[in-house]
Amino acid sequence: MQTEDIRFFSPSENAEEATPKKRSKKSVAVTGYISATGKLVLPNKSVEQLGIEPNGMTFKVGAQAGKRKAKLLYLVPASASDSESFELVKAAKSYSISLPFILQKNGVEYAEQKYTFVITEFDFAGGVTGYMLKLNKLSEKPAKADRPKA
Repeated sequence: MQTEDIRFFSPSENAEEATPKKRSKKSVAVTGYISATGKLVLPNKSVEQLGIEPNGMTFKVGAQAGKRKAKLLYLVPASASDSESFELVKAAKSYSISLPFILQKNGVEYAEQKYTFVITEFDFAGGVTGYMLKLNKLSEKPAKADRPKA
């Protein structure tokens, strides 16, 4: 027998191989909602998930052209000096952009219905990352019940 044909083992090969458990990262949807006063509200958690630095940030806001009712809104980061941009304003536990008249003009009846949205990133021209908000209409807001007279 020739010594070249022998493959020697090491003690580490005699141990059971621990296969690493693959942890599947659940992709958590980044969400927000439209307030009763017509503000796009991004909770702090959503802002963190997007990885944006919100202080002093401004966005250009858009919708699909030629549609009577907006089902998608687009937010594209803009410079603070841009007169066509909207400021992201800090609230207690969230950030918001006030758009009451734009939402009304585009068929989003936020006063009568509750809207949420799911945010996804998209590539805008020039390598800029924009955000697409897909609006979801929940149920109609319940009418306020008359209080009994005391």
